[in-house]
Amino acid sequence: MSEPKVKGMVVAPQPDAVEEGVRVLRSGGNAVDAALSAAMVQGVVDPQMCGVGGFGSFLYYHRASGEFHQIDFHGKAPYLARPDMWENLFLGECPDAFGYVLEGQENDLGYTSITTPGVVAGFSDALSRFGSVKWESLFETAIGWAGDGFVVRPTLRRWWGWKSLFGRAGTWERLTNTPSAEALYIKDGALYDEGDVFINTDLADTLSRLAKEGPGYFYNGPLADTMVSDMEANGGLMRLDDLKDYLPTHTRPLEGEYRGYTIYTNPPPGGGVTMLGILNILEGYPLSEMEHNSPEYISLVSRAMRAAFADRAQLVGDPAFVDVPVDRLVSKEHAAEISKVLDEGRDFDVPVKKFYEPPDTTHISVLDAEGNAVAMTHSLGVSSGVITGSLGFMYNDCMNAFDPIPGGVNSIEPGKSRVTGMSPTMVCKNGRPYFIVGAPGGTRIITSVLQAVLNVIDFGMSAQEAVSAPRFDCQREIIYLQARIPASTCRALEEMGHKTERSFVSYGGFGLVHGILIDEERGVLQGGADPAADGMPLAV
Repeated sequence: MSEPKVKGMVVAPQPDAVEEGVRVLRSGGNAVDAALSAAMVQGVVDPQMCGVGGFGSFLYYHRASGEFHQIDFHGKAPYLARPDMWENLFLGECPDAFGYVLEGQENDLGYTSITTPGVVAGFSDALSRFGSVKWESLFETAIGWAGDGFVVRPTLRRWWGWKSLFGRAGTWERLTNTPSAEALYIKDGALYDEGDVFINTDLADTLSRLAKEGPGYFYNGPLADTMVSDMEANGGLMRLDDLKDYLPTHTRPLEGEYRGYTIYTNPPPGGGVTMLGILNILEGYPLSEMEHNSPEYISLVSRAMRAAFADRAQLVGDPAFVDVPVDRLVSKEHAAEISKVLDEGRDFDVPVKKFYEPPDTTHISVLDAEGNAVAMTHSLGVSSGVITGSLGFMYNDCMNAFDPIPGGVNSIEPGKSRVTGMSPTMVCKNGRPYFIVGAPGGTRIITSVLQAVLNVIDFGMSAQEAVSAPRFDCQREIIYLQARIPASTCRALEEMGHKTERSFVSYGGFGLVHGILIDEERGVLQGGADPAADGMPLAV
C-alpha cells in the first residue's frame, strides 16, 4: 500500500493558523507541534473563539505504535461554586432550547461565569508526551500576529456584531463588559470593521512571558497571582487552589465500529459518546440506498439523533462525578433496542432542559509526513467578557452550560466539568486514520461531524463534498435545516408528522466541519474546509 504523495496537511477555519501549521510541518515538526502552534495562532486571530483562557479536547494517533490517545482539558467549576448557588436566579430555559436564563446573567457574562482554564495545561501535556519542539516555539508566530496585528476578516466581524438573543448576552456586551475588554476591542466608540488591522500588544506580552516561563507561570506563578487578585476584587469564583490543582484528563478515546470502519472519538464530558450512539442506530438501516437528504433520509437520521440526545440529557455528565453508562450507550445491543422503538413509529422524548454550548469554538485537523494525526477542538464557550488588566486574553464562560438546578447529571459541583458537544474524531480503515474530522458549533458539533462521517462512508463523498453538503439537526422534537435543503423537503417532512424549522442561512449555523481524507490506495490526501468559514486545507 503506497504512502500519500502529499506529505501532510492542515485544515482549520482560520487561514493564518493553517499556514502556521504547515510551516511547522515543513520545518520538521510533527502533527502535534503543528496543531499546537496553529492553535496558538487561532487564539490570537479568533480571540472570542479560543485562547489560553479556554478549554478543549485533543485526539492523537501515533503511526509508529498504532496507538490512539485522548487528552481532555475541559474547564472546571471553581471550588467556591455550589450546586444551588443560582437556583433562585433561574428564570427558565432559553426559548430556543439552548441554555439557561438567569437573573443578572451571572452564568453567562462576567466574573462568575468563568471556569478554571485548561488550554495551557492541555497543550503542555500534549507537547511533552507527543511533541518534538520546545515549549517556547509554540508561541513565536502567535506573538507576532498579536503584536504586529492581523486583518479583521468578515466572518470575525460578523461575530463581533452578534446581538443578544433569548436572554443571552450578545458579543457587543461581552466586548464592553470590562474596562480592559472595551479598551481593546472598541475604537472611537465602535467595533473594528472588516479590513481593519487589530493589534493586541497586551496579549503579545502575556504570550511572551508564558513562552519564557512555561505553563507553571499560568497555574502557580505571577500570572496566576494576577488573575486571582482580579477574581477576588470583582466577585469571581476562581482562586489559586483551582489553578494549582488543575490537571488534564488522559484516557484512551472511545472506540466504535460502523460498517467496517473503526471510529475513535472523545469520551464524556465530550460529545463523542452521543455521536457513536447515533452511528450505531443508523448502522441497521441501508442509508446508501436512500437519496441523500431526501425526506426519508432526514426523517430516519433525525429520529436517531433525537433518541441519542435523550440518552445524553439524562445520563451523560462528567465521569469524575457521574456514573455514565458509556459501555451501554455505545453498544450495538442498546442501538438495537432503540431501533425497535423507532421501527414501531415511536420517538424518544428529550427533557426540556438541554445542554448548551454556543458555536464560539474552533477546530484543527492535522496529518504529518509520518502518518501521525491530530484532531483538536478548543473553545472559550461564548467568552465571559472578562480581561484581567493588561493580560490581553479573555476567559471562558463555561459556567453557562451547567444546569443551575441541583441534582442533575450536568448540575454544578466544585471541580466538575460541564458537558460539551466537542467531538474530535478519526474514522479508521485498516487500522489507520482515513478521515480526521471535527468542528466548532456547540451541541450541533455532534450532528455535524456525524453527517460528515455518513457522507464519506455511506455516500462516498470527497472531503470537501462531505463538509459542504447541506446539514440538519434534531435534538428534540424539531428538525432544523439549512436553507439549502428545499422547502419542498420540509413540507414532506411535515406531512410525515415532523416539526421543522428551516434556517434563513444557507451555510453555517450547524457546525463548521473541517476534515482530512486519507486515500492510501490512490496515494492522495483530500482536505475539506467548511465553506461557511474562512478556512482552508493546505498540503505540505
